Amino acid sequence: MTDAVDDDLYARTKALLEPGDIQLNGLIVHTTFGSDEEPTLHQLTLAVGDVIADHAGVDPSDTYVYSGNDDPDFGVNQHQGRTLDGDDFVWECQQLVRDGTYDVVFYYEASADQAGVLDDVEALDYDLDVVSVEG
Repeated sequence: MTDAVDDDLYARTKALLEPGDIQLNGLIVHTTFGSDEEPTLHQLTLAVGDVIADHAGVDPSDTYVYSGNDDPDFGVNQHQGRTLDGDDFVWECQQLVRDGTYDVVFYYEASADQAGVLDDVEALDYDLDVVSVEG
């Protein structure tokens, strides 16, 4: 992965966090997963979502993943973690193939403990490079 690609992805992620209805922070999770490892990518997405929920004060078992396959407002490989009661936003991610492997961009409310999210995602049992992006 080149620095220019990293810089571009960081800048695009930062733009997603621009002020809107809620203040957001994010993570860029660089993986070594190719398209033949989509089940592992799925498990990683769920694990990171659980970490984010936990640090946002939401019990991960009280969330579900909405993929929006039939929703025209969602893109392919775009997913949201939502609460079971109330369908509230907890996190969102986009899975991007860059240089043959997946990078996953997560964003979530800035009230979540960013340092804790970063530490716990880095501690997951995957070969990852994780970049914190604060809104």
